[in-house]
Amino acid sequence: MYLKQIANDDLAQYAYLVGCQKTGEALLIDPLRDIGPYIEIAQSEDLRITAVAETHIHADFVSGAFEFSRLDPSVSLYLSAEGGDFWRSEWALGLPGYRPLRQGSSFKVGNLLVEVLHTPGHTPEHLSFLLTDQGGGADEPVALFSGDFLFVGDAGRPDLLEQAAGISGTQEDGARALFQSLNRIADLPDHLQVLPGHGAGSSCGKALGAVPSSTLGYERRFNHAFKLALEGNEDRFVSFILDGQPEPPAYFARMKSLNRAGPVPLGPEVALKEFSASDLQAGLSASSWVTVDTRAVEDALSSYLTGSQFIARNFFSDFAGSFFEPEENLLLVAQSADDAKQMQRALRCIGFDQVVGFVVPETLKELPGTMLRSIPSCPADRLSGDASLDERAVIDVRKATERLQGSLDGSLHFPHARILSTHTEIPEKPLVVHCQSGLRAAGVATFLARQGRTDIHCALGAIRSSQPIHSLAGS
Repeated sequence: MYLKQIANDDLAQYAYLVGCQKTGEALLIDPLRDIGPYIEIAQSEDLRITAVAETHIHADFVSGAFEFSRLDPSVSLYLSAEGGDFWRSEWALGLPGYRPLRQGSSFKVGNLLVEVLHTPGHTPEHLSFLLTDQGGGADEPVALFSGDFLFVGDAGRPDLLEQAAGISGTQEDGARALFQSLNRIADLPDHLQVLPGHGAGSSCGKALGAVPSSTLGYERRFNHAFKLALEGNEDRFVSFILDGQPEPPAYFARMKSLNRAGPVPLGPEVALKEFSASDLQAGLSASSWVTVDTRAVEDALSSYLTGSQFIARNFFSDFAGSFFEPEENLLLVAQSADDAKQMQRALRCIGFDQVVGFVVPETLKELPGTMLRSIPSCPADRLSGDASLDERAVIDVRKATERLQGSLDGSLHFPHARILSTHTEIPEKPLVVHCQSGLRAAGVATFLARQGRTDIHCALGAIRSSQPIHSLAGS
C-alpha cells in the first residue's frame, strides 16, 4: 500500500493519495481544484488515480472531484448520499462514475477496502473513511480519514452553515450531531491513525494541532473536544464547541453552494502577462482591475497604486477571500512570474479565476506620483497616551475571541473576515484601523480606501493593554 498526505500550506488543507501497489490503482481523497500535482505524484509512483472520494461538500476550497470527472469520465466518484437531498453533489448525479455512499457502504480500490461512516456535525452529509490494506494481509483498519469531523487536537466546527452560509438554526443541531458522531467512534481501536482534512491555520476549527496526524487512542486521551463528548454531557459539549469559533472568511458563504451545484470548469493554465508602467496607466484609467499588493505591509501602505488591495502572503487565501468578490479582475504584484503563478493557483483554489496579469514591484516606481496613494501608519502603542480622539473612530478588525482578551475603550468591532458585508456600517468619520500585527488592519484600510473612504490611519503592531482611545497627533 502507498499512502501520502498532500498538504496545501495556504489553506492548511490535506488531501490523501492511497494506492494499491499490486494493481496500480489509486484513490484520491478530498482533492483541491488544481489536480495536476496529484496526477504527477501518482505517476511518479506508477499509480493511476481510478477513484476520487470526498468526505463532504467543502466550504473552504473548490473541490477537485469535478475536474477529475471532466478529465476522465471513467473515474469513480465516491460522494455522500447522506444528510438529505439538499446536501447531494448535484453536479455528479447521473454521471457514469457517480457512486453514492451511505453509512455502512464500502468499496474497493485494488486490494484496499474502504468502509464508510456517516459522521455528521460539521455538515449533515459528512462521511469518514476506514481503510484496510487487504492486499497486505490486514483484516482490520489501519487509518481513519476523518475529513473535517475529527482533527488533531480538535473537532470540526458545526457552526459554519449558519455563520458562513447563513442557514439559520443549524449550529446547535450540528453541535448535537457532532456529539453523537464522536461517541459512535468511541469503540474503534486505539492504534487507528487519524488522518484529518486540515491542520493548524484552518478556519474549519478553533484549536487544530500543527502535527499532521495522530492516533485515535491519543486523541481520546488529549483532545479536549473529543474527551468532553465521551464524558457524556451533551449540553456542556455543545456550549464548548460553539464558543470561540473564529469568523470564517467571506468566500466560505458561496463555496458550499458552488461545490454542490458544480464549479465553473477550470480553464487551461497559461502564462500570465507581465504589465509595464504604460499598461498600468491604461488599465487604471479604465478601472478594469484591482491590484493585489503583496509587498511588505510598510511598502504597501507608503506608496501603492490607486485602488490597490493589500493582501498578506502568509494569510493569502483568507485575505483574498475576505476582501474580493469572485467577478473582480485581479492584477498581482509579484516578485516574479513564478511567484505570480503560485498566487494565481491559490486564487483558483478558492474560486477566483479572473487574474489578468502581474507587475513586479520595481515597475511601480516608474509610475507618476499622481497614480500612487499612501495610508499613514503608526505604531499601535501610540493609540494609548494622549486622550483627545473623540472625532476619530477606532476600528478593531481582530477576531471576536481576540477582542475578548482586551480592547480599546470605545473602539468599534468589525472583523476583517466580514468586512465585505459590514463596511457600510462603519461611521462616516476619520478612522484608525488596528488588529494584532497590522496585517489585517492594512487589508481593511486599503479595502476601505477602495470604497472611497479617506482620512484613514493604520496602526501597526500590537496594542499591549486595554486603554482608553487616544490621539494620533503627529502621526
